[in-house]
Amino acid sequence: MKADKDLQHDVLDELEWEPSLDASKIGVTADHGVVTLTGVVESYSEKWQAEKAVKRVSGVEAVANDIEVKALDLHTPTDADVAQRALSALDWNVAVPKEKVKVTVARGWLTLEGEVEWMYQKRAAEDTVRNLLGVRGLTNNVVVVPRLHAAEVKEKIEAAMRRNAELDAKNISVETTEGRVILRGRVRSWAEHEDALEAAWAAPGVTRVEDHLSIRP
Repeated sequence: MKADKDLQHDVLDELEWEPSLDASKIGVTADHGVVTLTGVVESYSEKWQAEKAVKRVSGVEAVANDIEVKALDLHTPTDADVAQRALSALDWNVAVPKEKVKVTVARGWLTLEGEVEWMYQKRAAEDTVRNLLGVRGLTNNVVVVPRLHAAEVKEKIEAAMRRNAELDAKNISVETTEGRVILRGRVRSWAEHEDALEAAWAAPGVTRVEDHLSIRP
């Protein structure tokens, strides 16, 4: 395991490297693989990008994102404005099923609800609204409705992992039941951990992934 000081240094470097961020606004502490982010940014997109950047760093096992979003009052639209823009953006995204995703906005916090058939559609909805001006936080309550039997889902996930050159699939076991996927075993880095989760979520009908993977460099 990396020393806390070294991990903190690597995370700060990664935040500096991310062009969409002003790293001077973000504080970083590290404690036995757990990285905590603090500070104030002007958009939810910046908060999300900071967390995404941290997860790319080797040695990071968990992230506590305590960054606050405080947009300048001059540029803050009303909840009604945000909701209208979100609906319009979702309508223009061909990856999001028409009229399947509903939007609620309260004090800048945007909530998505509805039902879709694929996880990529749920993610597409979230990606569509994340960067909208005025969004201070986001909750994605869209539900993925299962369409395949558990055995078929398990087979597709295992095949996807074997195709991924970055994954050591033999160290990962997959269990499936009624849209739920359980991953067990070990991976070598946070990036490999994310690849394994991505493979699980990409399978049709998956509604929940339980992550029991350990990171052992």
